[in-house]
Amino acid sequence: MAGKLQGKSALITGSRRGIGRGIALEFAREGANVAINGVGSRDQAEAVAEEVRKLGVKATVAMGDVSKSVDVRRIVDATCEAFGGIDILVNNAGVESIVPFFEITEEEWDRVTSINLKGEWLCAQAAARRMVEQGRGGVIINVGSVQAGMVLPGRTHYAPTKRGIEALTANLAAELAEHDIRVNCIHPGLIDTDMTAWVMKSPDILPVVLDKIAMKRAGRPDEIGRAAVFFASDDASYVTGQSLYVDGGFQIL
Repeated sequence: MAGKLQGKSALITGSRRGIGRGIALEFAREGANVAINGVGSRDQAEAVAEEVRKLGVKATVAMGDVSKSVDVRRIVDATCEAFGGIDILVNNAGVESIVPFFEITEEEWDRVTSINLKGEWLCAQAAARRMVEQGRGGVIINVGSVQAGMVLPGRTHYAPTKRGIEALTANLAAELAEHDIRVNCIHPGLIDTDMTAWVMKSPDILPVVLDKIAMKRAGRPDEIGRAAVFFASDDASYVTGQSLYVDGGFQIL
């Protein structure tokens, strides 16, 4: 049975683990060919690519740093070469650190903002150029964070990047609509991944966090993946410039 993304080609940044891996697998289940991206362990990225292939679609690995324009061009080029084009970009790569305001260094500010915000702009620009050249439209999905809409300690350098992604999403949606490119944003809440292991494994911190979530549990990467499938598919053909909080009700309590 054909999936909602049958025959589409997607690049998912930061997809060698965590939420990105979850999105990659959900896209593959819906029929999309997937380019796996990351920095660090290529073996880990290759393992995810193999998981994707086992679901009956094509996969390629395109390693590189999304905060560097040279790398971004190479990543997008590799995706297009592997699949004959690009239909979907998921801007998922990101980093987080918790640092009190007076202890944030210029280097840490630059590192976080370059990957989380500049990286999404660079990837969106490179992918959108290819989509325009192809002439068949496309989809860009930016991944932010629940912290775009709430205040948590030690995130004075991190939260602005996620709030900025909302503005980036809206402006890209406005400028790219004429090219039939839709742009939307997903803000995950607490998701059970290796990035949040320090929360999930803490008997002191986890109950406090879960008490602030209406559904009283952490989310799963596949739950973010299914939200991304919606935005990438024709089910969202009249949806652009929107931000969706997939957070179990973190913001409503």
